[in-house]
Amino acid sequence: MIVCPNCDHQNPDGAMQCEACYTPLPAMSYCPNCGASVQSDSTFCGQCGYNLQSEAVSPESEIPNPIPSQSPPTPPVTVQSLAPEPVPPNPPTPVAMSAPLKEETPSEDTALDWEVSQPLNVTRLQIQTASLLHLQTNQPIEIPQGLSVIHIGKPNERVPPDIDVSGFPDSDIVSRIHGDIRVEGDNYYIEDTGSSNGTYINHAPLLPGNRHRLRPGDRIALGKGDKVTFIFQLS
Repeated sequence: MIVCPNCDHQNPDGAMQCEACYTPLPAMSYCPNCGASVQSDSTFCGQCGYNLQSEAVSPESEIPNPIPSQSPPTPPVTVQSLAPEPVPPNPPTPVAMSAPLKEETPSEDTALDWEVSQPLNVTRLQIQTASLLHLQTNQPIEIPQGLSVIHIGKPNERVPPDIDVSGFPDSDIVSRIHGDIRVEGDNYYIEDTGSSNGTYINHAPLLPGNRHRLRPGDRIALGKGDKVTFIFQLS
């Protein structure tokens, strides 16, 4: 029987905890002399007084002596650091210093020959000139350059004309603010600005608000009856 150290309850052999208070029970063994049940950590048997410590085996007797190795110890290997042998530097190769080149100045004759041998690349701007030829008098009127809008008509206080037709015969049919010629790049356009008698291009009326691109040879009549007529020209 195993007696509980907490509540003295007698528990059957082999029990791990008390059946009454659930306290862990000490481990039990048997006395080698009389066979009585004793705790494993007891020093003497409670029945016969046998010294239980004499039966304990010393730790040194339980551990066998290790068998020495029969192979002789390996001698330590000494590693020598092999530093690379210093390589003597190559002696610098002497460089022959050449004399500085003398800059040759071409003579006047050489420069003249060079200038003559070179082709003359001269770009000539071709300036296009536009003009109006008055058919009734065969008098040309050059269209002013540098203007984007050229006003055609007769003197007035609102829009002074750039091309004044007041000196031509039958100019009374031409309005003071009759039409405009507009320049856009190399193109010339004519439009009627609300004249009284209209503008005709190649005998066809040009409606106010519309414009016509002028081409060399176009016939421009200011007013009805083809009395003030011009031919557009480019040169």
